[in-house]
Amino acid sequence: MISLYVHVPFCEAKCPYCAFASAPVKNFNNFDANGGDAQRYLDAVERELAARIGEVNTLDTLNALKTLYIGGGTPSVLTINAWKKLLALLEKFFNFKTETEITIEVNPSSLDKNKAALWKDWGVNRISVGVQSLNDNRLKFLGRVHDSRQAAKAVELCLDAGFSVSLDMMFGLFCECREFGERGETLRDWMTDLNAALKLEPHHISLYQLSIENGTPFAERNFDPPEGYAQYRYTQWRLARAGYEQYEVASFARPGHESRHNLNYWASWAGGDYIGIGPAAWSYVNGARFRNAPSLDEYCRLTESGSPVVFSERITGEAAAREAAILALRTARGIDWSRFAKKFGEDITGKIKDDLRKFPGDIVQNGENFTRLTAKGFRVGNAVWREIV
Repeated sequence: MISLYVHVPFCEAKCPYCAFASAPVKNFNNFDANGGDAQRYLDAVERELAARIGEVNTLDTLNALKTLYIGGGTPSVLTINAWKKLLALLEKFFNFKTETEITIEVNPSSLDKNKAALWKDWGVNRISVGVQSLNDNRLKFLGRVHDSRQAAKAVELCLDAGFSVSLDMMFGLFCECREFGERGETLRDWMTDLNAALKLEPHHISLYQLSIENGTPFAERNFDPPEGYAQYRYTQWRLARAGYEQYEVASFARPGHESRHNLNYWASWAGGDYIGIGPAAWSYVNGARFRNAPSLDEYCRLTESGSPVVFSERITGEAAAREAAILALRTARGIDWSRFAKKFGEDITGKIKDDLRKFPGDIVQNGENFTRLTAKGFRVGNAVWREIV
């Protein structure tokens, strides 16, 4: 079974912290028209799917698609007309089962009842809402185009429609910035925001600390990001009390609402193959990893003459094993050593075990045939992963 990711490279406005491959829609009036950006994108997606479908067939996945995730960018910025075309394309190349997890990323400002109804009728069962915050000052700082009222209404709409709903939340937003005078985020700021999110009763929360990425407007603002340890520790305690299990370093879910698509990424070393379609999309198939051209123009041009892939690699041996160990340790399941040794061999497995034995039991938990991070281990995960690398 394989997972499919479709990247939609459009958004309403580019957030100043965002380093993903996306660009604001230039002309909404011509967005869906023949020759408009949406139509160019859909034509290129169809060409890539047609070229890749032979590869999919050899993997026996047409009737066994595990998950579909449509992300971006902002997929919800597509119009109803564009959505109908995209979904028809997916139906043309894949068969979907009732148990297939189908997720769409949305932003509150571009979500409406008509789109939600279309998705529900088609079989979408999971929505990831880019809330980021439920505080208007924090949203303004992030350059978001929605406010807290719109965010709450979007979550309510998705819950009423019967979707499994995930919220994206960010902490560490008010970094110290000497040039602009923003104050550092306090623990109380984050506690208030997280508790506001819990009042909406989502099924899943993905949590991210604001990072300053090169090439973004935030990178030019002389930020000194806060450490964030206290906020993350509070989150672990608060969400556990509210009935959410931490199944991955940044992911918390009520029972049965874990993201199977993301779990497949973290298990790619164990055969969790995935195909990425669209600009900047990554794929991992039969041990090879590759990425498509990042810009819409280049992606469209390359699909006209052949493959949009501009980078590929195959990691083998000890490097592959160490990468796999890091991926596995991102999850609460951790590393199954018997499965790991069967894949990579006893010698490499022994080396990684030795590296992990350097950490105390309150950070790394070692069982008879497994190793996983504790709650405290998740908080200092970067130090563990650096040791493995």
